[in-house]
Amino acid sequence: MRLEGKTAIVTGAGSGFGQGIARRFADEGAKVMVADINADAARAVAGEIGAIAQEVDVSQGESVGKMARAAMDAFGRIDILVNNAGITHLPAPLEEVSEADFDRVLAVNVKSVYLTAREIVPLMKEAGRGAILNVASTAGVSPRPRLNWYNASKGWMITATKAMAVELAPFAIRVNAINPVAGETPLLKSFMGEDTPEMRAKFLATIPLGRFSTPEDMGNAAAFLCSDEASMITGVALEVDGGRCI
Repeated sequence: MRLEGKTAIVTGAGSGFGQGIARRFADEGAKVMVADINADAARAVAGEIGAIAQEVDVSQGESVGKMARAAMDAFGRIDILVNNAGITHLPAPLEEVSEADFDRVLAVNVKSVYLTAREIVPLMKEAGRGAILNVASTAGVSPRPRLNWYNASKGWMITATKAMAVELAPFAIRVNAINPVAGETPLLKSFMGEDTPEMRAKFLATIPLGRFSTPEDMGNAAAFLCSDEASMITGVALEVDGGRCI
């Protein structure tokens, strides 16, 4: 129960890594808001883990503000924020990715971190504490060809994590990131372009431990970094990748 008494918002928690993080947080005693653009998915996960659900489009300031207000109404404070919601474009030569896809990737993966910070950092400053976790990617450390603008968005998130950590440390707000490798989530097919045994084998060959990341892996790492056990850790981008970035 390392998160007992704490409150948390997890974006993109209706599926994949976000669901694993929200589930682990609830198991560890946190009061959790399952936030997702898919309201039905958010409600389903929230019902399973005893949390509350919130529909949110993390690329839209008004929607993010509504999420923050709903969390404050429900919990009275926000101790933990997990920026997990993310998307990718399909594999393609960098110059052939459409402007619409580029804008969408940057809005969801990059602008969302700004929007949640704008709403929630002032609340954490007022409370005198907080933990923010950004779910980045090994793509921001060791980029894959044909996923150029996704790679760049995750590299931005890693740099933003470090910059936020330095600025917010005097306010006792810690900011860290985790870097998953490709996992069994709805985005896996998009990363690979096609989900075939041959393509899976090609991906797995780049991971020394020989398996994909799981939502449980992310939940375990996130629970530690957002707990008081990690009270001296800030500005870290922890690779949870089976050795992919070695």
